[in-house]
This record gives sequence, C-alpha cells and structure tokens, in this order.
Amino acid sequence: MDLSKILAISGKNGLFSIVSQSKAGLIVESLSDGKKIPVFATDRSSVLEDISVFTYGEDMPLKDILLAIYEKEDGKASIDHKSKPEELKAYFESVVPEYDKDRVYISDMKKIINWYNILIEKNMISKPADIGEEEQQPGEGEEKQEKTAKKIPPASNIKPPQAGKAPAKVITPKRKTHQKK
Repeated sequence: MDLSKILAISGKNGLFSIVSQSKAGLIVESLSDGKKIPVFATDRSSVLEDISVFTYGEDMPLKDILLAIYEKEDGKASIDHKSKPEELKAYFESVVPEYDKDRVYISDMKKIINWYNILIEKNMISKPADIGEEEQQPGEGEEKQEKTAKKIPPASNIKPPQAGKAPAKVITPKRKTHQKK
C-alpha cells in the first residue's frame, strides 16, 4: 500500500491522487468522482503517509491503523463513518486500543474510517505480504544488493598523512575581467 501519492485536502471531502506537478502546485484527481483539480501551496493538504495518530506511547502511523482495520474486517469495508459517536469510539478502540482518548477526536476517527472505506473501494489497500510477493521475485533482491553495494578500497591503498608536512596548496588561476580602467 503506497500512501505517498494520496492527499487529504483541508476543506474538500474525500481523498485525492497526485497526477502531476505544475508551476504553482500539484494537479490531483479525486478518488470519488475522478475530477482533476489544482492544489496550490497555500492549500492545506497532507500526504497520508505523513499522518499519524496520537497514542499513549509513540505516535502510530496511519498506514498501520489502516492495515489493522483491513485485518479486522478481512479486506472488506468497515462501519459507516456517519455512525453514532459511541459506536465510532468503540470501533476505533477495538482497532487501536492505545490511542490517546484526550487528543484523538471523533472527527479524526470519522476521517480515518472514511479514508479506509474509500481506499478499500478503490482496491488501494492490501496486506504487506501480498505487496512483497508482487514487487520482488525470488532471488531478485540479492542481485540488487550486489549492484548497489559500495566498493571499499583495501586499507593497504590508503596512505596515512605525513607528520610535520603542511597540506598541499591548491592554486587557482585569477579571473580576467574585461573592465575598463
């Protein structure tokens, strides 16, 4: 599940997928109706990958919460985000029992559940094991590691600095200017 290209824009309902970049900002497409709109730097928008939820320990990334809901619901849609506040609290607590009850509001829970349902409808959430099998074929990762490994010269080729010797001076040529004197 790649949340780095999915935006939530303040003041606009739903989620948006980044289509391209323009001089003034981004061009995004609504996941609900497919309309493309510009998003400017002055618009308050957040990439879902950067969002996390307050817990009593460390903050929990949104991706982990969405995966927890996915596992609880077996890949199906969750409860409606317009449910009663008591139902939303109970449901959210069953998914994230350690969430900070003072700093996570009902509106936050509604957003997360709504986002989950939108992403499930568009088949944009899957288990991490499913993603790993599709992205990497057997033995493929080993070849990549060999290609990207840095070659370090042996220690015998490195010369220690000479004691008592000043570092070499680098002489740079002076620029010639064509100014009249």
